[in-house]
Parts: sequence; structure tokens; C-alpha cells
Amino acid sequence: MQIRDARPEDWPAVWAFAEPVVESGEHFVWEPGTPEERLRAYWIEKEPPASALVAEVDGRVAGIAEVHPNQPGRGAHIANAGFMVDPDVRGRGLGRALGEAALARAKADGFAAMQFNAVVATNTAAVDLWHSLGFRTLALLPATFRHPSKGLVDMHLMFREL
Repeated sequence: MQIRDARPEDWPAVWAFAEPVVESGEHFVWEPGTPEERLRAYWIEKEPPASALVAEVDGRVAGIAEVHPNQPGRGAHIANAGFMVDPDVRGRGLGRALGEAALARAKADGFAAMQFNAVVATNTAAVDLWHSLGFRTLALLPATFRHPSKGLVDMHLMFREL
């Protein structure tokens, strides 16, 4: 596995796994049918201090992470990040590797901490991963995510100093 900076030409490989993940409606707040252009802008088209990283497995892009300021202006010293791994390679450590790389990038870019505003509680693999990487759940936001099969579920507000 290799983690590197994302490039625009990585998008087709990212889109191949991102589209079905978004369409599932289980992990992200985007509605099914979110335009590809909007997702490409979110995941790939970053201007500093934001950045994007990809994980390659066996020569193909199989995961992505993006890091950006959580808030503008006086809140821009806290990072936020998003992560997505191809379901075909889950369980092989890509999420952890991307998480560690995103934390290192955020620290190197001068962020003081990282905050996740919306980790879906039913995504227990993600919640467990972030706890293992030193994040604390500061709050459970009740019934804030419309899960396609479980109805309204909680989301975690998570934080870690860098």
C-alpha cells in the first residue's frame, strides 16, 4: 500500500468506488444522485491549506482522504477531514493508513487539532478506528442522520488535538 497526494487523474478510480458508497446512503450526508462534479470538487480539487491523499493497493487507487479547515477565519486552525475506502478492500488497513496520513498532513500544515462533525454512529468500524487513533467523542448528536434502512440514527462529534 502507498499513500500519496491525490492528482486530478485519480478521479475516475475514486469515482468508481465513491459513487456506489454515496448511493448506498449509509455513511455520508450526501443524497443519492449527488452530481459527480460536486463530489470531485469535494474530494480532489483542493486549494491549500486543504489537501487530498489517496491510497494505492496493487497499483490502483482504492481509498481517499481529504483534509480542510473545519471553519473559516478564526476557526481555520482546526482541521476537518473525510475518508472513503473502496468496499472491495475494506479490512486491509487502508482506513487506518489514510487516517494516520491525514493526521500527519494536518499537523505538518499547521492545524492544532482535527474535528469530525458527523461520524454516523452505525458506522462502527469508523467510530472504532477514530477512537483507536486518539479521537474522543465529545457528543452524540441524536437522530441527526437519516439512514436508509435504520431510520434516524445518531452522529458522533469527534475531536483530537494534534
